[in-house]
Amino acid sequence: MKWTDLPNEGCSVARTMSVLGDRWTLLILRDTLFGIRRFDDIQKRLKITRHVLSDRLKRLESHGLLERKPYQERPVRYEYHPTQAARDFVPVMQAMTAWAQTHLPTEKPEPYRFLDRETRQPTDPKVIDANTGAEITSKSIWVETTRR
Repeated sequence: MKWTDLPNEGCSVARTMSVLGDRWTLLILRDTLFGIRRFDDIQKRLKITRHVLSDRLKRLESHGLLERKPYQERPVRYEYHPTQAARDFVPVMQAMTAWAQTHLPTEKPEPYRFLDRETRQPTDPKVIDANTGAEITSKSIWVETTRR
């Protein structure tokens, strides 16, 4: 299977990876979600080449995760704003963060924290079955292969 074939896969994980599957794309999405929206600011923070950043921003925009909005007229300059599709990824990112804190610990402090909007208390992500309210874990689910 070629990388370019992934967007047409039946597998949701493969389709997700076709959009977010390289380190730069996911970090760019993270930064825009957390308020870093201008090209130069993203580039400085990530230390990414202009060419790679431009390519990844175009990919995120073409897949409906970012919208370009002008913030300056002469010359025209844009900010990259997360769409609802990008904002819907925040709980996934929080779950990834929690997983890394458990399985890939480091002495360095986290650069950000996920807090409850009202109480400003740290949140602890759990995946819950919307039908039963039960927590979903590797022990509580059965994965059935539907392709033969």
